[in-house]
Amino acid sequence: MGLIDEPLRMNPWEPVQITTNTQTPRMPRNVENHSANILLTQVSKLVDWGRSQSLWPALFGLACCAIEMMAASASRFDIARFGAEVFRASPRQADLMIVAGRVSVKMAPVVRQIYDQMPDPKWVISMGACASCGGVFNNYAIVQGVDKIIPVDIFVPGCPPTPEMLLYGFNQLQEKIRQGLPNPPDPMRPTA
Repeated sequence: MGLIDEPLRMNPWEPVQITTNTQTPRMPRNVENHSANILLTQVSKLVDWGRSQSLWPALFGLACCAIEMMAASASRFDIARFGAEVFRASPRQADLMIVAGRVSVKMAPVVRQIYDQMPDPKWVISMGACASCGGVFNNYAIVQGVDKIIPVDIFVPGCPPTPEMLLYGFNQLQEKIRQGLPNPPDPMRPTA
């Protein structure tokens, strides 16, 4: 018995092959649809969205919180997903300063100098209890809060805060930038 002697069988895929897709077909390339090319927004909101998605942090780790900050930039937590691709070694290339760790009185002028060298607009995240309020170091050698030296936009609590907490603070800063909220007043500038 050969192939000729077999009875003709019905194609099992015939219903799938005959039935067409009900999805709306794409428009041909040569037809212009002007209603699909309209984008309504304000330029300031578009710029703020771009700024919030491309923050470049400055390298500034002072104590144990810096280890958690480094972990946030590693592959497990990957702060690059949020637009902070590379930590900048030069403050002139950064627009975000993450103060991670306790700030001594001797280090305070350096923190201020790095902040002043950053171009505008610039933002600051205070990471950890030591940077935010002095932490357990309530003595003459530690600045009791970095907000006495530079304006801080976001405080991330913890001793040390986890990388997830830093990423949450980073998301809060992005939301603040997207909403166009102003920076806090500078504590070292007179408010005449």
